Amino acid sequence: MPGKRRNQIVPASRSMLQEMKYEIAAELGLPVHNPYYTGSVNGLAADSEFAGELGSVGETGAGTVEWRHLTSRQNGAVGGAITQRLIRSAESELSKFGLM
Repeated sequence: MPGKRRNQIVPASRSMLQEMKYEIAAELGLPVHNPYYTGSVNGLAADSEFAGELGSVGETGAGTVEWRHLTSRQNGAVGGAITQRLIRSAESELSKFGLM
């Protein structure tokens, strides 16, 4: 069903995935405002702020954009990077038990 959220086995994973999403967006230079990051001026990571100045995507104010204003390719790049990191992490954990 559209709009229905899946139940998560580990509820705390939602906040960890959100943090990872914003971290990857900053690494890719996507100017998405991260409400969880307070380490620089206006809550923007340096990479995101620089990308906003270049005008890589339409701004909504203060050099940031909403996720919905990014292209499918940009959002997909973030999702793909999250998947790669999760798989890498799982493989690392499995190898500790000799399962990989």
